[in-house]
Amino acid sequence: MLEGKRQKQVAGLLNEELSGIFQRLGLNMMDGGMVSISSVKITPDLFDARIYLSFFKVPDTQAALKKVEDRSWEIKRELTEKIRHQLRSMPKLTFYIDDTLEYVDKIEKLFKDINKDKPQ
Repeated sequence: MLEGKRQKQVAGLLNEELSGIFQRLGLNMMDGGMVSISSVKITPDLFDARIYLSFFKVPDTQAALKKVEDRSWEIKRELTEKIRHQLRSMPKLTFYIDDTLEYVDKIEKLFKDINKDKPQ
C-alpha cells in the first residue's frame, strides 16, 4: 500500500528529530560501532511508527537494539518535547533492525559465485 502525503511528512519529521536525539543521547555510537536510523514507517492513522535502525560494525546487534529499547522512554520524552506542536498525538515507537545491507551483501556474493562457476 502506498504511503500518503501526511504519512511521508510525519515519517520525515520523526526521522530528522530522532537522528538528533540519538546524537544527543549518545546512542549513535555503540560498542565500537555506529547506529543510524535508516527509515521510519508510519501507519495511516499516525498512531504507530516503525523505526528501522542500521548497525555498522556493531558486534551484537540484538544487544544494541535492546539498549535502544531500554532507553525508548527517554527517546519518546525528548521526541514529544520536539514535535508536540506538530502532531496531535505521539505515535507508539517500535524499533527494528534494518538488515538490508546484509541482504545486499548476501545477494552480491551469490551472483559472484554464479558468475565464477560460469564458463567463459
